Amino acid sequence: MSEILHGPWLTIVGIGDNGLESLTPEAQSIVWQAETLVIGERLDAVIDGSSLPSLKRILTWGAGFRETLAEILRLRGTPVTVLATGDPMHFGIGATLRRYVSAEEMFVLPSPSAFSLAAARLGWPLQSVAQISLHGRPLSHLNRHVLPRARILALTSDAETVQAAAVLLAEKGFGASILHVLEHMGGAQERIFRMTAIDMAEAPPLLSDFNTLAIDCAQNGPLLSPIAGLPDEAFRHDGQLTKREVRAATLAQLSPFPDALLWDVGAGCGSIAIEWMRAGMGTRAIAVEGKPERVAMIRHNATVLGVPDLEIVEGAAPLALDGLKRPDVVFIGGGITGEGVFEACWDALGAGGLLVANAVTLEGEARLVELRSVFGGDLTRIQVARAAPVGRYCGWKSLMPVTMWTAVKGEDA
Repeated sequence: MSEILHGPWLTIVGIGDNGLESLTPEAQSIVWQAETLVIGERLDAVIDGSSLPSLKRILTWGAGFRETLAEILRLRGTPVTVLATGDPMHFGIGATLRRYVSAEEMFVLPSPSAFSLAAARLGWPLQSVAQISLHGRPLSHLNRHVLPRARILALTSDAETVQAAAVLLAEKGFGASILHVLEHMGGAQERIFRMTAIDMAEAPPLLSDFNTLAIDCAQNGPLLSPIAGLPDEAFRHDGQLTKREVRAATLAQLSPFPDALLWDVGAGCGSIAIEWMRAGMGTRAIAVEGKPERVAMIRHNATVLGVPDLEIVEGAAPLALDGLKRPDVVFIGGGITGEGVFEACWDALGAGGLLVANAVTLEGEARLVELRSVFGGDLTRIQVARAAPVGRYCGWKSLMPVTMWTAVKGEDA
C-alpha cells in the first residue's frame, strides 16, 4: 500500500450509487489519507450523509472544468483523490485527466461501469453492444449507432436525454424500439423502467436524472450501414457528391485505421470525411470547403449521420490548410488543379502518410498523371453505370468516369 501512495500523487476512485459503502478497504484507505478530495456534481447526493475524513480541502467541478483542473495541477506532487462514478477510464474523468497527467502519476481504482452493470441487469453480452456517452454531448452521436437489431448502452445527462432519444428514434422510424431506463444501479433506489420509444416520446414518464439508457433497436427500420458506401440520398448535396460506388472505392483506398486524422480537401457535402469517421476506431477528420452553402451542408450531414465532432474549416486550400493538425491521410476531392493545393497537402504529410486524389475532368486527370510520373503511386479509373428507364424499357446510364491516384509519401519525399 505504501508503494502506491508514494508513487502516483493523483488517485482516481470509482464509486457506486451506494456511496462510500461501495468502496473496497483499499479504496477507503486511500480516500481517508487524501489531503484533497475532488467530487463531481453527481456525487453530492451519493455521498450525502457519509462520514468523510478530515481534509485539507474539498474541490468540486462546479467552478468549471478548466478552473478545477488548474487547481489540481497546482497541487501536483501532493496526494489528491478524485471520486468518480463507476469506471473513471470509460467515458469518465480519468480518461479526461489522462490528457494532462502522465500514466505514471495516476493510480486508478475503478468500480463496475454503468455499462457493465446495465449489461448484467439485462443479460446483454457486453462485447455485442455499442457503448456511447450522451452525457454532456450532442444527442446526434446516437444517430450513427441506430441500426436494425442493434443494442446500445448510453450514459445520459438526465431524464431529458432519455426523452430526446425517444423522440429521435421515433422520427428515424425506430419507434418500436424498447428503451430500458436503468436508474441508480447498485443503490437503494434502483429501478428499471421499460417502454417503447414511440410511447415514451408521446407520454414521457417521470424518471430519475441519474440513469443509464439501454436501447434495443427495432428489427425494422432504415439501414444506414457503418460500412462505406451510404446511399447518395443519405446526404444533402448540390450535385457535388462523390457517388456511392466511387465513395466506397475511395474509402477502401483511404483505409481508415485507429485514431487516424484525415484531411478532406474540397469536401463538397462532406461525404468522404463523414464516412471516414463512421468507420469508428476513433477516426478523426477535418473537412475543408470554401463555399459557405456547402459548409452548411457538411454540418447538417455530419449531425444527421452521427459524427457531430467532424471539424469543419471554411476556406479555400491551400491557405485554409495553414495551422491545421498534421494529417495521417489526405483526400483531395476537389481542386487538384488549384495552384499549390497538392504541394501543401503533400508537405503536411509525414513519412508513410497516404494521399488519395480523385478527378473527373481531363485537366484534373492530366494533373494526376503528371504527379504520378514524379511521385509514383497507383492510378485507377472507375467507370460506373446504373440501370435507368429508357422509354418503356431499361438501359444503362453511365456516370462520369473518375480517375483515382493513390500515393504513399516516402522517407525522402
